[in-house]
Amino acid sequence: MDWNKVLHWNQEESEDLRFVGYSYLKQGAYDIALTIFKALVAIHPKNPYDLQTLGAIYLQLGNSLESLYFLDRALALVPDHYPSLLNRAKVLFLLGRKRQAYLQSKELEKCIDPYIAKKAAALSATYGK
Repeated sequence: MDWNKVLHWNQEESEDLRFVGYSYLKQGAYDIALTIFKALVAIHPKNPYDLQTLGAIYLQLGNSLESLYFLDRALALVPDHYPSLLNRAKVLFLLGRKRQAYLQSKELEKCIDPYIAKKAAALSATYGK
């Protein structure tokens, strides 16, 4: 179903809703942000930003399996999105998939983005092999 047609929305309405969701996210109102980004994913199921944000919210809320599901969906669309890869490594550690997580975090330590590289090194050091 094309929800944009059903709702008579164009890109502007989705961007407005995304902005509101992100604002709640920045405030730490994860439950409200979760509802908004779930709606955005229903409307735009192939939007990598909405998918990775939903995965990050689930990670923040401690729901590792849901987080992994949405991060994997986002990464299927944009395989080199480093924040999603970093969150995925963190989720894998939390799920006890330490070897897989360690390999992924070690690979991210080579990232040209120093923020991602440092965070990945911290994950590797914290959780180890």
